[in-house]
Amino acid sequence: MRKSSIAGLLLATAAAALVVAGPVMIYEGVHGQNQVRAELTAQKITFPAQGSESLPANLADYAGVTVTTGPQAKAYADMVETHVQASTGGKTYSEVSGAWIAGGMKDATLAQQRQTAFMGESLRASLMSAYQAWMLGYLAIGLGALLTFLSAVFGFTAYALQPARIKVPASPEVLEHEKQKI
Repeated sequence: MRKSSIAGLLLATAAAALVVAGPVMIYEGVHGQNQVRAELTAQKITFPAQGSESLPANLADYAGVTVTTGPQAKAYADMVETHVQASTGGKTYSEVSGAWIAGGMKDATLAQQRQTAFMGESLRASLMSAYQAWMLGYLAIGLGALLTFLSAVFGFTAYALQPARIKVPASPEVLEHEKQKI
């Protein structure tokens, strides 16, 4: 077997695998984003209304919007972070909790800040997970499209590498007859 035949066979096999894998990845990426959308929609998370003090100015475009996509979940998570920092004076959950414990766990203000920070950071983490899952969906879709394209490239290359078919004459006389025609 010639090298070009082996290469063509390998490329054809790779093309066959990729023509299956590409669309499967595209489907899974779209399916993943649909799952994120369904879960976010079920949670009924809505940004504050236009003009509300709780809506940061940089998120005014989201006023009154229900969170249904990954980018919206990230924007809401950013808003939650702003509120947590405002309520804790810019301290993290571990800093507030450490101060509360160091103070003998008796300070009601620190206890409230600790609870707010914990709940806010938990919500933020969940929303950021939704955003990351959404973006991974885009990655899967993009890679699926790339694999589908590569399957076509490999398939055409495999076709081009096919060995030329040579017709062998039945007898030397036929060959002589063909030469005389030319």
